[in-house]
Amino acid sequence: MRAQEQQFKVGDKAVYPAQGVAEVVSIEEKEIAGGRLSFYVLRLLDTDQTIMVPVARANAVGLRKPMTSADVRQVFAVLREEANAYDPQTWTRRYRNFMETLKTGTVLDVAAAMRDLYRLREEKDLSFVERRMLDTARKLVVKEIAIARGQPTEKIQAEIDRIFEVGSEG
Repeated sequence: MRAQEQQFKVGDKAVYPAQGVAEVVSIEEKEIAGGRLSFYVLRLLDTDQTIMVPVARANAVGLRKPMTSADVRQVFAVLREEANAYDPQTWTRRYRNFMETLKTGTVLDVAAAMRDLYRLREEKDLSFVERRMLDTARKLVVKEIAIARGQPTEKIQAEIDRIFEVGSEG
């Protein structure tokens, strides 16, 4: 696929890393530095915030199509896995590692980070920023699964909560 080739059209859903599911509301051309560039204009579904992404840079920034039902099964498999053993490093180092994971844009990585933060919470109190990161990861994963399944986010959140309730009983 050529870099300029559009992979989304108006009305499509797209996932913007660390921000969530968005709708492509338009594709606009802008003149910048004497050249014309095409931009996806995205509206984040959770916040109504608008983001412009150059079509030619969409892949580089991690813009992708929402997950499929097969992806949903993989996400739930990742959530059910044992957490990666956490290094008792400082919370700032863990924060940087988790933030890098959230920025990758891959839903399986975000789900793994969410799982690890849930499990870490069972062992110790999370710092304020770790709690915010857990909330962000949970929001991203829940929203995308809800879109993929066409179900309310509350139903998805309850399903995820059951996974971690079971995990904490053992």
